Amino acid sequence: MSSVPTATTESPPLNIAEQIKQLIYAGEFKAGDRLNEAALAVRMGTSRGPIREAIRILAGTGLVTPVPNRGVYVRQVSIREMLEIYELRALVFGFAAERACENITDAGRARFEALLDGMDRAAAENDSNLYYDLNVQFHELVLVLCNHQRARLLYDSYVKELHLYRRQNFNAPGNMRRSNVEHRKLYEAISKGNVAKAKQYAQEHIQAGRQRLLALADEK
Repeated sequence: MSSVPTATTESPPLNIAEQIKQLIYAGEFKAGDRLNEAALAVRMGTSRGPIREAIRILAGTGLVTPVPNRGVYVRQVSIREMLEIYELRALVFGFAAERACENITDAGRARFEALLDGMDRAAAENDSNLYYDLNVQFHELVLVLCNHQRARLLYDSYVKELHLYRRQNFNAPGNMRRSNVEHRKLYEAISKGNVAKAKQYAQEHIQAGRQRLLALADEK
C-alpha cells in the first residue's frame, strides 16, 4: 500500500485532493479506475463531503473525469488524443521559447540552472517523482518568460490532460537523463537569445517526449 498519509476530519479538500492525486501517481488508482467516495472517506477518516469537493478539484485539473449517472473515473486519454495534444504542445512551446529569449534575465538564468542541477541529481538518485516535479517547473519557467497569457493558458490545458501519462515517462533513469540533456540545450539557446535554436530545441524536446510516451505504450 502507499505511504500517503491519512487525512482527518479537519483536512481541507485541497489537502485531500493532493493525497488522492499522489495515490493516482503512485499507481493505486489507474487510468479508467472509478473513484469510490465512500471507500475514500473511510480510508482518509473523513466524511464524503470533503471527498466530493476534493474530487471536484481534481476534475478541474483534468486528472479525473465525471461521467453522468456513473461516477468519477481516473482520466483516460487515447493514443490518438495524446499524439494530437503533443503536436499542439510542440507548437505552443516553440513559440514560448522564442519569446523567452527576449525576456531572459540573470535571475531567470539562475533559476534555470538550479532546476537543471536538481533534475541531474534526481536522475542520478532515480527519483522520478522529484524529476517530474522539477521538469514541470522548468517548462513553467519557459512559459512565464514567454510573457504571453493566452499561450500559457493553452499550454497548461494541454499539460493537464497528460500529467498521469507524462509522469510515467520518467520511471527509467535513462529517460530522465535524456530529457535533461534536451533541457540544457534549450536553456543554452534561450540564455544566448538564439531565437531560431530555442524554437527548434523546444519543439524537438516535446516531440522526443512524445516518442518516449509511445515507447511506454508499446511496452504495455
